[in-house]
Amino acid sequence: MSSSGDDLFTRDDPIFENKELLEINHLPAEGRIVGRDDEISELANAVNPAIFGQSPSNLLIYGKTGTGKSLCAKYISERAVRVAGDEDVTSAFAYVDCAQDNTETQAVQTIAHSLNEPAITDVRIPDKGLSTSTYYKRLWTVLDSQYDVVLVILDEVDKLDDDDILMQLSRAGEAGKLESCKIGVIGISNKIKYKDRLDERVKSSLCEREFVFPPYDANQLRNIMQARSDAFKDGVLEHSVIPRAAALAAREHGDARKAIDILRYAGEIAQSKGSETVREEFVVQARERAETDRFRELIRGSTPHSRYVLQALAVLSLNTADEDGFRTTKIYDVYEEICRQESSEPLSLRRVRDLLKEHAFLDILEQTRRSGGSAEGSYTEHQLLEDPDVVRTVLVETDEP
Repeated sequence: MSSSGDDLFTRDDPIFENKELLEINHLPAEGRIVGRDDEISELANAVNPAIFGQSPSNLLIYGKTGTGKSLCAKYISERAVRVAGDEDVTSAFAYVDCAQDNTETQAVQTIAHSLNEPAITDVRIPDKGLSTSTYYKRLWTVLDSQYDVVLVILDEVDKLDDDDILMQLSRAGEAGKLESCKIGVIGISNKIKYKDRLDERVKSSLCEREFVFPPYDANQLRNIMQARSDAFKDGVLEHSVIPRAAALAAREHGDARKAIDILRYAGEIAQSKGSETVREEFVVQARERAETDRFRELIRGSTPHSRYVLQALAVLSLNTADEDGFRTTKIYDVYEEICRQESSEPLSLRRVRDLLKEHAFLDILEQTRRSGGSAEGSYTEHQLLEDPDVVRTVLVETDEP
């Protein structure tokens, strides 16, 4: 045991036993996925042919953020690969975060790199420097050299620049790109209307099976958090903490990620205050901190005018609480006023429209096309999906010198 006498760091954590259980990217062990038994069973049925080396169905999974889509897709894929091995079928799955790898080239490179065993294939998959078609050729070689069947998870598939990779993967077999390996594509989207903008050929091949994951209710959220409560030391969580966090999360969004964030932040607040227990009062503070941190991360690196546009929508949302959405021109008027206050030259209305589209892409706001009849024609309304108080707080803090 060290006796350095350095008291800057805490050697014994009085609150957390295994904090990793409260990380968003942590894949729970069997028995820890709560409230998704029916969805897991249906997904298993769809990919079941894979365990015999046959072509699994291509799937499209919809649902709001934090409803367990990615969790269940990874879980089912892991189980399928394991069971396939028992049947002497060589299989694997690749996971692509399309919010990060949003071009066709990046996504193909990620898939090929994650599945490649160079000692077996004698194929090299560099991070960059190859054409898209060369990455595809190497991917097909990797698949045919190593596997009988592969599942490819495309998470946040709606963030891809185009549909080309969906066409290539879902039709690789019939197009003669693959000789023996079968591919199953699992697309995951937070946008229910994503399918509507797909090319008809892609839609017919990708959407063989569709699943919608509903938001979690308070009981499910409570069970999810209870299943991860051994992240804390025994006796640290007060009895009312999980029910309160579950009620808050269910009322606002039914998002398990946010609920788990709230629980983790409540523990960190207890740590910072030197409390021996995680108390209910910390849950409300944690909820505010979780929302603020998440939004701060969303707008990190955004330009001043991008923030002014959001600030304009937040001001309208706070001052006109009875309205659900606001027209672009109304937002632009407030945006111009903010620019005057900041001594900044306003951008054109067209550029502000583009900035609003970018915020909709990040799910900060929602855009709805409306019809004003023959007199007005059609127009777009924008509704903030974030808490306007949180938006204003973070934007003011961000713009402070």
